[in-house]
Amino acid sequence: MSAERHGIVVTGASSGIGRALAVLAAQRGYAVLAVARRADRLTALAAEVGTRAPFATLACDVTAADAPARIAAAARAALPRIDILLHNAGAARAGALLDQSDAALDDQWHLHLAGPLRITRALHADLRATRGTIAMMGSGLAVMPVPGFGAYCAAKAAVRAACTQLRRELREEGIAVSYCDPGVVATEFSAASGTTAPKGTRRADPRVVARRLLDGIERRRPRVDADPMQRLLLAIARAFPSLADAAIARIVTPAHAEVPDAPTPAGTPPSTPTAPPTPKPESETTTGLYGALAPLERRMERNRLPFAFIASLLEPGAEIDINEAAMRWAGMPNKNERALLGEVFDALVAAGYLERSAPQHLRVLRGAEPLERDGDEK
Repeated sequence: MSAERHGIVVTGASSGIGRALAVLAAQRGYAVLAVARRADRLTALAAEVGTRAPFATLACDVTAADAPARIAAAARAALPRIDILLHNAGAARAGALLDQSDAALDDQWHLHLAGPLRITRALHADLRATRGTIAMMGSGLAVMPVPGFGAYCAAKAAVRAACTQLRRELREEGIAVSYCDPGVVATEFSAASGTTAPKGTRRADPRVVARRLLDGIERRRPRVDADPMQRLLLAIARAFPSLADAAIARIVTPAHAEVPDAPTPAGTPPSTPTAPPTPKPESETTTGLYGALAPLERRMERNRLPFAFIASLLEPGAEIDINEAAMRWAGMPNKNERALLGEVFDALVAAGYLERSAPQHLRVLRGAEPLERDGDEK
């Protein structure tokens, strides 16, 4: 297929696989809309691509309520037509599944499935008009989950099922649906998720992965695997679940907070602290939200109070009920958990994020700096 004058929308395009896909699509002559949260990285990406093809960017969180309308409007304005909608944005947070907060569970669901489905719905008519393709980024962890990856594995399994369902529902409209598995890729995914792959894990170049994925998407394949060997291993895991359990037990045990990026039949168990550190963008290690809470970081880790949960509360102009926030985080918080949350709020008042409007209420003065989560980097 000639990509000349065809259009593609790529989410999570500021880093990793998404960035490589956006650059490759431009090289193949597509008109591109690159979507991500980090505007500075999108600016750098556009500068790298230059004028080789029409290339537009949109700084947008795909989980925001207005994201579908904004992305649809930007795509229709920037692209001559919309042939491919590629959902790549994503991230994971380490932790045991039942230990993750309501906010963390909701975040994974909206980021990997609900958000992409809403965006697809907004562009459904455009894709029907071009008999286009919807591509969603999956993971080997959808088939072979490992302990310690929180809700990520379950969310990716839902993505896998949704692709099958959409493919069958949209076939008569001429819309293809591709489920993409990139394998283990050399990107920021582990650092951003607080996980570590076993030593010796083979990682693919994101540019090679991008080429294999885009080749399959252009051919409208229902499943696109960048690593054929991983697909074979996953087939064995499905056929012999007891062997899969034994293999995973050799890689990670419940005592390990860090886990591999993707299933591997054997490896060296990573050595980690009981509670995984929350990843911090380099620019925020001493400033911003992370800087304000740095003195409490170790206690937050021990008590499994995620930075992401605190950041989710910081919506400018919103009112925070301290008791309600404690319940959302810990369910039935104990004395120590309430004390820790109180100290966190005190630190944010001192840093200018919050002000007290009543003894048990706080007003948000400014929001948190964006957390790293643009690229779904396996």
